[in-house]
Amino acid sequence: MTTQVTKGIKISVKTNFEGTFFKNYKMHYAFGYTITIENQSKDSVQLTSRHWRIYDSLNDVETLDGEGVIGKKPVIKPGESHTYNSGCLLTSPIGAMKGHYNMINFTSTENFRVYIPTFKFSAPFALN
Repeated sequence: MTTQVTKGIKISVKTNFEGTFFKNYKMHYAFGYTITIENQSKDSVQLTSRHWRIYDSLNDVETLDGEGVIGKKPVIKPGESHTYNSGCLLTSPIGAMKGHYNMINFTSTENFRVYIPTFKFSAPFALN
């Protein structure tokens, strides 16, 4: 598990290899990840958007931006957490992701970034 804390918001990430399949005459490697966002601060916060950098060892870096996470903009009260599952397709058996969430602090009305630590993807057969 990979973790990082920014301004009292703890991000924890677990990854897993889901398998391989062919798409558009290319082999693809499917990876899943579970992210837990834990509010260790004294203020309620809301996740409003996300920014990802996806590293595929055989491709250029891909950048993705979007609202919320999996269609939600969770409000996380002090001492509570929000967990979600998502996934990533790569054209190689090794890669990584990192990024940040944009959040708002309901007490101060401050917009701030919470950094998501780099987490790695590797198919079990790719490493010896």
